[in-house]
Amino acid sequence: MLDKISLILLIIGGLNWGSVGIFQFDIVAWLCGGQTGIVSRIVYTLVALAAIWCISLLFRDNAVLDDDRHPAFSE
Repeated sequence: MLDKISLILLIIGGLNWGSVGIFQFDIVAWLCGGQTGIVSRIVYTLVALAAIWCISLLFRDNAVLDDDRHPAFSE
């Protein structure tokens, strides 16, 4: 569950950075009261923590993602 939440936060962060890069428009800051607003800073911090968490995805065993090897799908 934490993996999915982290990935969703990274998608939000990626889309925000894309809008900054392409349109020079910070969606999070616009929605949350500026870059220095407390809500914006919380969102930025959560995205950063999610990115740190997702680093662990690079080093995990991917066999769990394969349906044939997953214990729930074995007969």
